[in-house]
Amino acid sequence: MAIDFSQIRRSEHLPARIATHIAREIGEGRIKPGDKLPTEHILAKAFGVSRSVVREAIAQLRNEGLVETRQGVGAFVRDMHTRPTIRIEQEELVDRESFRSLFQLRMPLEIEAAGLAAVHHDSEDMKQLNAALDLMTGAEKWTEQGILADLAFHRALAAATHNEYFPLFIGFIAERISHAINAARATAVLEEIVEVTIAEHVVIRDAVALRDPLKARDAMRQHLLGAASRLDLTLETF
Repeated sequence: MAIDFSQIRRSEHLPARIATHIAREIGEGRIKPGDKLPTEHILAKAFGVSRSVVREAIAQLRNEGLVETRQGVGAFVRDMHTRPTIRIEQEELVDRESFRSLFQLRMPLEIEAAGLAAVHHDSEDMKQLNAALDLMTGAEKWTEQGILADLAFHRALAAATHNEYFPLFIGFIAERISHAINAARATAVLEEIVEVTIAEHVVIRDAVALRDPLKARDAMRQHLLGAASRLDLTLETF
């Protein structure tokens, strides 16, 4: 399998750019159904990025149904006839109303995920949540690493439901609204966003650790409403 991995220009959306590049290779037949993608290490070296960026790109491809990951084995290209048909092009989200609608959809999914995670999580799930939170806390001035850690936290929470469909749908949506974090950075005091956002995630983590689904749901609701407010979005709540 020969793939022309050209150097990807560094930007705030590196994972999306790399995912698009690999998806193009798949679409044009240079990577075929059943082929195993190179390892994270090889891809990171080929693209000139960190392994965490590659990991996010693979997660996006998985959420789009282009690849499937097998624990301890790697990522494999899926047959086109078995791929999910749901697609939301990033260009559609330039429209503010479309973006608000997608963010609104995120609310019930993540709120319920938080409650289920509080009930069903195990020690490995808490380890992943804590690791993501540690990365968020240690990210100087909310760098790209901090954004990736934020997304990793939500994915880890979805995985902690132990319902395979929550990571699929939440990961799919989170990948498409990740630029919301960048938008918030551009419209508010950065230090304030970092402090508030981390604090909100700590409350969610603590509620999950206490196995309190009501507190976990409420903590997630407050976090998402806060995130929407920082993006000047008005969501319907009942």
